[in-house]
Parts: sequence; C-alpha cells; structure tokens
Amino acid sequence: MREEQAPPKQVHAALVSRIKIMAELDIAEHRVPQDGRFRIRYQGREIDFRVSTLPTYHGEKVVMRILDKGNLTLDLTQLGFEQQPLEALLQAIKEPYGIILVTGPTGSGKTTTLYSVLHALNSVERNIVTVEDPVEYELFGISQVQARPEVGLSFASGLRSILRQDPDIVMVGEIRDGETADIAIKAALTGHLVLSTLHTNDAPSAVTRLIDMGVEPFLVSSSLLLAAAQRLLRRLCRDCAEPYEVPYETLQRIQYRVKSKREKVVFYRPVGCRKCGGTGYRGRIAVIECMRNTAVIRDLIMSQAPASELRRVAIEEGMSTLRQNALAKAARGLTSLEEVLRVTAQD
Repeated sequence: MREEQAPPKQVHAALVSRIKIMAELDIAEHRVPQDGRFRIRYQGREIDFRVSTLPTYHGEKVVMRILDKGNLTLDLTQLGFEQQPLEALLQAIKEPYGIILVTGPTGSGKTTTLYSVLHALNSVERNIVTVEDPVEYELFGISQVQARPEVGLSFASGLRSILRQDPDIVMVGEIRDGETADIAIKAALTGHLVLSTLHTNDAPSAVTRLIDMGVEPFLVSSSLLLAAAQRLLRRLCRDCAEPYEVPYETLQRIQYRVKSKREKVVFYRPVGCRKCGGTGYRGRIAVIECMRNTAVIRDLIMSQAPASELRRVAIEEGMSTLRQNALAKAARGLTSLEEVLRVTAQD
C-alpha cells in the first residue's frame, strides 16, 4: 500500500454515497458491511470494480478491487510460473477426476490461476460448471453460478445441485466449511475433476486443513491430485531497477544455492522513478509451489502426518518451494530480494 493525495474529510460521505450508488448498494445503510460491483469503460477497455464497505468508528471504509480485463491473461504458460510447479499443474489437470486445491491469502491470484486452468480445459466436449462468490470473470462456454447465501444458494447447496447436471469439471470458489469440503471430495471420487481454493499458508497445509474440517484422511488421500500455494510479488520497474552484488553470507542466510564463495551473484533492487511513482515497482507477478499427491505422500496422509513432514517429503521428491521459486524470479531481475523475503517464509 502507499498513500496518495487524500480528499478532505467533508467530502467523505458524498464520496462513499457515490461509490455505493455505482455499485448498487444501499446508501441509507451505514451499520452493516456491504459488497457490490460496477463496471466502467476507460480508453476502450472494460474495467471491473469490486466494492466492499465496512462501518468503522470514524465512518465507513471503502475498499475497491480493480480488474483490468484488457490485461487479463488466461494462459497458464504466460502466468510466469517456474518450470517444476507449471509441469506439476499441467500434469494434474490432464487427470479425468480428482481435486486440485490452490491455497493462499485473499488477493493472491488464486482465482486467476483457476480460471486459467478452466480456460485450458474448456472445450465443446466438456460440461464445465462453477459456483462462485462473486463471479469474477465471465468465461464463454462455461456455466457460472453466483452463490447467494441470503436465499439459500451456498457453495454446498450449489455444488450439490451442480452434480445433478452431470458435469465433467466443477470449480468451487472456496471451501469454507466441512459440508462443502465433504461434497467436493466425494465429487472428486465419483468421476469429476474438482477445482477449488482454501486459505492456508503453504501447499502441504491444505491436507491438514481438509482433515481439520472433518474429511476422513483416506478420502483426502485417494481424491487429492495436487495442492498448490500462491502469492503475488511486486515486479521491479524496468526503467530504474539497479543491479548489485550480494555477499555470500547473505545468500546463505536466505538459502540461495551457490557453487562456491567466489561465485559472483547479481540481484536487482528498486530505485524509484517517475514511471513507477517513486516506488521502484510496477505491476505484480505470481509465484506458486505445487505438491503432487505421490504414493509416499498418500501413505503419509493416511497416517495423518503433520504438514511439516508432508513438506519435507514433497521437497525430497522434487517440489520447489515458494521461497525457491521466488528467488529464481529475483535472480532473473523480475523482483527484489526484499520482496521475496517479505512475501515468502523460510523453508
């Protein structure tokens, strides 16, 4: 986040009301949170705004998530993933049934990744149905259902109805409760390819999260195809990024592998210029780790091994971690070491 010129306090109420009108929210209601959306055309491009209001002690707070559909890339090979996670993901989506989970905090690009998977799988022969809250992108040839909990259309009830429509591929916006998790897992076991998201810190934790929700370990073991964890890194501004040599001790501390102490390693750091608003960064890039459900990991899930043990074995079997994949991007000058350390945890 960064602070820009702030409008005066006296226009706060009018500004909030204007945004509420555009998002078709209740302008007379200031006591409860509200969610809405609106769309504008700007320089020939369609820009989507998702609006969230929150009543705070000093007045309503408004957050808008902006999606420029003109810059949207629904091509898995163009998302900037490293080789190992990309190959693991492409292999998993070729399977006829099972569940693929993408985890990460809010706003980490999980939905864009899943839409890219749907785009890759979309064909006339496949019946693809999604249940989302909200429907973020409209995809041609895919039946997309907007969840409406206020009228009884939750993720769980929507998913239950979707399965009566004989789908080949199902996407559930988010697994939030045990009921949704149970239906999604059973759908994956009965011949459907299921895609969904969870809120966990890394890929192995997706397994323990499902078990915590009440799903039996043997069901998780036999249905899971792949668990992924994703983050967004700020991309360095190409106009002002500055190269510098990193000391060997620093490289050891951040777990960056080098052949010897004498090897010169160059990374790039943000400087700041007019084009990037003085921040040194322009745009963002996704970093992901993907854990395939191998025979060894299936046995560990059955024995309810902790996430740390799953992670250790996954790394031994060739999984590149978030930190490793992020460092690879930093080594190519796409982001900075500071950004890698800010976003990813120590392995």
